Amino acid sequence: MVTLAAFVVVMAGAMAAESIITPMLLSFFIAVISVQPVLWLTERKVNHTLAVLIVLTLIIGLFGGLAAVLGNSVNNFAQDTPLYANKLRNILDGFIQYLNDRGFDMPLDQWDQKINPGQILNYTANILTGFGAIMGNVFLIFFIVLFMMLERASIRLKAEVIASSYKNNLEVFASIIESIRTYLTLKTVISLVTGVFIWLWLLVFGVEYALLWGLIAFLLNYIPNIGSIIAGVPAVLFALVQLGVAGAGWTLLGFVIVNMVVGNVIEPRVMGKEMGLSTLIVFLSLIFWGFILGTVGMFLAVPLTMTFKIILDQYPKTKWLSILLGSDEHAIELAEESAGESVEKLSKE
Repeated sequence: MVTLAAFVVVMAGAMAAESIITPMLLSFFIAVISVQPVLWLTERKVNHTLAVLIVLTLIIGLFGGLAAVLGNSVNNFAQDTPLYANKLRNILDGFIQYLNDRGFDMPLDQWDQKINPGQILNYTANILTGFGAIMGNVFLIFFIVLFMMLERASIRLKAEVIASSYKNNLEVFASIIESIRTYLTLKTVISLVTGVFIWLWLLVFGVEYALLWGLIAFLLNYIPNIGSIIAGVPAVLFALVQLGVAGAGWTLLGFVIVNMVVGNVIEPRVMGKEMGLSTLIVFLSLIFWGFILGTVGMFLAVPLTMTFKIILDQYPKTKWLSILLGSDEHAIELAEESAGESVEKLSKE
């Protein structure tokens, strides 16, 4: 109970300090990803400081470009949202009236109170606005990452001294950093493929704000399990208003194709065991970290949970929690290591 109480106090503190913790977490994860290209440049005889500045300039350019596109697109979309919301309301009312004409008892006023499609468009705009606000801290994030990268050697030296003083090693930290780096790198590539496909698909069929929908698909693909659904619903509703049922159908087909191919074929093969988390835990972590840290928590739910899982796995008293967080394959591997025999039969049962 004391441990649980301490955990609640820490999480409450994290919620209260969200505005401080959010840019620091983003900075840490960006620094982890940036290490690899910096090392690649230094191996080619580029000065370390210059390599750090080159990589961070590219990153800040990317963030700045995303912020510009988001800001312009979201402003235009927000202005048009009431118009499209009214059109969606008229379509819904017409559909309900169509059902009533064929014997269904569905009072329009009651369904108008229960269902408001316009809220979906507003919710999408709010998510993007929240992400745009994060982009507003780009210079703060830039300087934090800059100092982290410039002092990388110093931090590693201090970590080695601390580890040797306390008769520990750096394997835990190395495992955490490697897992985060691999996951975020692969997820970024997969999300980019998803966003580009959606953009081109909607562009072909003439859906307005195709770039915005592609950008939404790219960003929300970082949110596990439900991110692609959140990205697809407003786009389909928007296509329904603009192009009718046929346009909505083609839009829906595009999202189905990309989710079937990327989500069920490419991502499982590429990611493999990198996540090491059960599907249920991934979904629950999305809710938990979203509650604690808002929009950023939803984007970083998997890396944060992976970090806790690796730490819990290092201590005998908390290893059972790591097993609960992990996938079936992870549990089977641990059981085989401890028992010295296959547990394939147990897993099937």
